[in-house]
Amino acid sequence: MNRLSAHIGYLYTDLPLAERPAAAARDGFTAIEHPEPWAVPANEMRARIADLGLTFSQVTSGMGDAGKGEKGLGALAGREGEFRTGFERALEYAQAVACPFVHPMAGVPKGGFLDAAETYRVNLSWALNRVAGSGVRVLIEAITIPGYHMGSLAFAAELQDQFHGRFDLLFDTYHTAVLGEDPVLWAVKNAGRIGHVHIADHPGRHEPGTGTLAFDRILSALRASGYSGAIGFEYVPSAATSASAAFLPGWERLLSERVSP
Repeated sequence: MNRLSAHIGYLYTDLPLAERPAAAARDGFTAIEHPEPWAVPANEMRARIADLGLTFSQVTSGMGDAGKGEKGLGALAGREGEFRTGFERALEYAQAVACPFVHPMAGVPKGGFLDAAETYRVNLSWALNRVAGSGVRVLIEAITIPGYHMGSLAFAAELQDQFHGRFDLLFDTYHTAVLGEDPVLWAVKNAGRIGHVHIADHPGRHEPGTGTLAFDRILSALRASGYSGAIGFEYVPSAATSASAAFLPGWERLLSERVSP
């Protein structure tokens, strides 16, 4: 069953992090996610979401120095120790809150592409070995941040094939559109690669219905493929988060409808 996951790094930011899960549950979300939820200890987060009937969808292995725009450490040569420490923390947290995915963000390397690619490959291989038998999978996303190492859907898919499908891809509708791809067609062609979904409209990166993306067709493509993972909402609200989430009942109806053969 698909879960409707609130990315509480983008949503409910007027509230302290510990209060955001309850706000998400009140508005109809059935899961949450956050890249760095460390301010709420894992045992406390586990208890909070259990009481609210929520699950935790995905977490990152650390963003690096946000002030320097690092956006992850996976491809940053010379930072392997920090990468591994961050990944261990994220994996421990994920296991504690029954989160199925850790996303080791690649980051914005300062050196050449080849050095970054080798660093990333080594770190990714280490991470895949580390999660073996843990019940947690690695998740990779193509992101349109300038200079971000994993900035291509084709690159992500190629790497996934090279690692024989040992990790899943995070399909983000906004980033896909920015990269010049049709999200519907990409989802149809690559459904088997997807482990998690992020929803934001394009342009603007606001909630569904504020831009041009055909979310009914995107959702139909995912459902027809048999995708049953979480659908995460990582958007910048154009109004207060609760008001921006007025689309949720419609999505719940779509998810409850029988899929056409």
